[in-house]
Amino acid sequence: MSVPEIRSATEADLPAITAIYEHAVRYGTATFELIPPDLSEMTRRFRGLMDGGFPYFVAAVEGRVIGYAYAGPYRPRPAYRFTVENSVYLQPSTHRRGIGLQLMQRLIAECEARGYRQMIAVIGDSANAGSVGVHTKCGFQMIGTHRNVGLKFGRWLDTVMMQRALGEGGSTVPTS
Repeated sequence: MSVPEIRSATEADLPAITAIYEHAVRYGTATFELIPPDLSEMTRRFRGLMDGGFPYFVAAVEGRVIGYAYAGPYRPRPAYRFTVENSVYLQPSTHRRGIGLQLMQRLIAECEARGYRQMIAVIGDSANAGSVGVHTKCGFQMIGTHRNVGLKFGRWLDTVMMQRALGEGGSTVPTS
């Protein structure tokens, strides 16, 4: 496989992003959604992130989107405005090739450049070793596990919480 290009996502990428996420919803435990959102809903979500000034990237090989990552608000209350939550999804055939790591590294750098101070990962399924591993390689620390909080595919699933400081983290107070 060629080296992927990591670039900002556009609305033209949304059909491929929607297909990647649909597979994750239908067959995986990284997301606790049970019904895959359609292109219209994924477009609404994308526009919401863009309107909020959040970064959103795709990995593409020869123009074909094979993965994506974005950061969004961790919580809606204003006190959380310097904290983001990340999401990363890949086509199944591209797992374990370093593409998730490349997407995360670009996302972290962009979030730091935009002045965010903390990044939270809410990882579906404590058995999701690939995602935990990528986040660990990117400097995330384990902050806890919520046991048996999601029911999918007829079984209870955990969520793993990980956190990484961005830029100066909590060492200084931003002026804005």
